Amino acid sequence: MSVDVVIAGGGPNGLMLACELSLAGVRPVLLERLPEPGDEPRANGLVGEVVRVLDGRGLYRRFTGASEPPKPVPFFMFGGMLLDLSALDPGPLHTLPIPQRRLERLLQERALELGVEIRRGHELVDMSQDEDGVTVAVHAPGAPDGDYELRTRYLVGCDGARSLVRKRAGIGFPGVTDEDVVSRSAHAALPASLFDPATGELPLAGERWRPFMIHRTAHGVFSLASFEPGVHLLSTMEWGQREQVDERVPMTLEELRDSVRRVLGADLPLSPPEGPGPHVLRRVTGGNTRLADRYRAGRVLVAGDAAHVHSAAGGPGLNLGLQDVVNLGWKLAAEVHGWAPPGLLDTYHGERYPVGERVVMHTQAQSALLAPGGEVTALRTLFAELLEHDENRRRVAELMAGSDIRYDMTGPGTPSGADRPDPADDAGPRRAVAACGRSPATSKWDLIASRPCEKPVRRSWRSWSWRAAHKRPPRPGSPPGPGSPPPRSRSRPASPPPESPTGAGSPWPPACWTRWPTSPVTAPPPRTSSTGSPRGGASSA
Repeated sequence: MSVDVVIAGGGPNGLMLACELSLAGVRPVLLERLPEPGDEPRANGLVGEVVRVLDGRGLYRRFTGASEPPKPVPFFMFGGMLLDLSALDPGPLHTLPIPQRRLERLLQERALELGVEIRRGHELVDMSQDEDGVTVAVHAPGAPDGDYELRTRYLVGCDGARSLVRKRAGIGFPGVTDEDVVSRSAHAALPASLFDPATGELPLAGERWRPFMIHRTAHGVFSLASFEPGVHLLSTMEWGQREQVDERVPMTLEELRDSVRRVLGADLPLSPPEGPGPHVLRRVTGGNTRLADRYRAGRVLVAGDAAHVHSAAGGPGLNLGLQDVVNLGWKLAAEVHGWAPPGLLDTYHGERYPVGERVVMHTQAQSALLAPGGEVTALRTLFAELLEHDENRRRVAELMAGSDIRYDMTGPGTPSGADRPDPADDAGPRRAVAACGRSPATSKWDLIASRPCEKPVRRSWRSWSWRAAHKRPPRPGSPPGPGSPPPRSRSRPASPPPESPTGAGSPWPPACWTRWPTSPVTAPPPRTSSTGSPRGGASSA
């Protein structure tokens, strides 16, 4: 059997990629080792530009039940330090509280609605590729015909940090391992009398521990969060404890209680939580920070944890991974449909790898700010002074949101393409990243570059070098109106049009779409003051 795209891994990233491909007219096959979705508690929400990505796909309201679009948060944290964003307009950071298991369930529902073939209990166990495609070996003990081979034009590994796809493709995974830190987390019940009913704070050991905050002490890190009545998620981090941990012994609630006592200097009575769960009871020794040296090897690509692992500080994992697949989806669909210009698929690595580097950088920086020691305390004092300025808070927030990256689009005639416009509905335009590739009779979106790019382009949802005109483009051959600007290059389409948008006999695709930026993404240079030149551009997918 031969298919266009196989996705290995049915977590949030694999499911989102399947949805993106389906919206672009490609029907992938998704292989997932687990026979049923897992119920292990993992991430508790989304942070960053991915929230607006979901809103652009019509999923935010579906996930939240809210009738309004997402709003920026007034506060967040960086390295256990308060990030006051209330005075920034527009707000640079969005969040979406949602347990990962619910996120996966909703994404699976959406994928099935779009016609994605999800094969649960089917595990990719080997693969090989040649110039024409990839052969995938699948272990499927519950399938009627048992194990089988599948031939595909492209394979995408969304199969986690230990990705077999990445290993078989020969993609390196360099990085570092921190052996010194021990993290513990558990759901537990606490006496209601311990909390301040007015603020929800926990007065203990002469301090007031605010929920949903990361607290650094002289002996470690403590955090407390409540996602359901009577059940609290407590977490600690300690340094220099690795030798005292026997990893063969399962984590217990008493072990966490001892850790809290060491970190806070006071005892906290913990008891098992009520309710069916599932409940967290987890110990993690050490931590990895790794980034794949390339996101593409021939006809094999990697995304999500298969491409990068890092600290969870600031909650960037799903923000990074889901935007990986949004960036990849339409480009891979273009290759499958046959209209992609040379090098388009390579821009997936060129655009997303630097974003991964930025996440690795800021999560390592946050881990360093949480570590014990007088020199770290001095660094935090200096950092807190820098965060008193609005411009610095905005820069840090944009870094965490993933909106601080520029795509280099220099060169005459280079089109300023869009990864994801903000369609007004969930119908035809949402099946394409830009519907300007449709015929004038059916096009709803006209994504137009302001001018051939002569400098890095600011890329964000609200401010970019292209505008979305909610109107039908002018008829082919019609003269420009009074005061019309010079001709402008259109953005990248998401699928081949049924007919030339410029009329019969016109070349397709237009020449401007065949020249693609190949330079890597660059991080922003130091920003000027509000009286200087404009700040650099942003990209969110």
